[in-house]
Amino acid sequence: MDDQGSVLGIDVGWSEERSTSAVCRLTWDNHRICWKVERFRAVPSDRTNAIRRVAGASELHAVAIDGPLRRGLDVIGRYRSAERLLSRGDLPRRIGKPGQSSSPNGKKLNVQANMSAMVVKERCCVRKASHPVRIDAHAIVEAFPTTFLGVMIECPTRLTGSRYRSDRYFAHLAENHCFDRLSKALLGGRRWSQDLRELKNHDDRAAFVCALTALSVAAGEFTAVGDTKDGWIILPPQWAFAKWAWAAICKTARDEEAGRESAPGGRLSSFPEEPACSTTSC
Repeated sequence: MDDQGSVLGIDVGWSEERSTSAVCRLTWDNHRICWKVERFRAVPSDRTNAIRRVAGASELHAVAIDGPLRRGLDVIGRYRSAERLLSRGDLPRRIGKPGQSSSPNGKKLNVQANMSAMVVKERCCVRKASHPVRIDAHAIVEAFPTTFLGVMIECPTRLTGSRYRSDRYFAHLAENHCFDRLSKALLGGRRWSQDLRELKNHDDRAAFVCALTALSVAAGEFTAVGDTKDGWIILPPQWAFAKWAWAAICKTARDEEAGRESAPGGRLSSFPEEPACSTTSC
């Protein structure tokens, strides 16, 4: 990783009345990591202005967006292998599962994610994609904050409460300094300039986790589920998974491989690539 740099995360919503979307930039130098968050409404002027303000003029190493994305930023409109792989086996029973791109809400999110991606491509300076599972010439990827957080927790079912599931996960990981360990592995000894427990808003937290997703891609240490046709959901690197979560996702990937016929299906890939991370040898 460069001594200095920035990544961007965008949590998309579809409300035109309330600011339920958010954008977060993580910036680092030789000593610390800072973040900046801004919420916006799902209207063109709000979206463009907020993303441009937060992104700034500097080059972004990567951008992660919480919404369905596929190669060419085409409309998806169907149940993807990425969603299927995260919706079977033990994983969804413990931490929930993503919605389907074929559902009404999934279609709305796809539209909003595509529009945010176009703003990034047209109005921001983003590095060219160099990661193996790219969907665009620029380093733009798909995030899913709830699963990204959930797979890092050893006992997620114990975290009950009235808040969003992802908020419970975020609070737990912040309290137990798990984000510190993740950032230390990806960015060396740099420290957060602010206490992550100060992030209280649901949408702010989601945008922050999207930015962490982008950071993982920029560092070249991440896990991807999906396929080349309908896109990839980016998750933490294998070493950040709780043991149960890695075992669960590998089993689902093996079952998918065993039940697949001639048509290509989804797969699990971990980067940097290691034999122990392949679908067939987990």
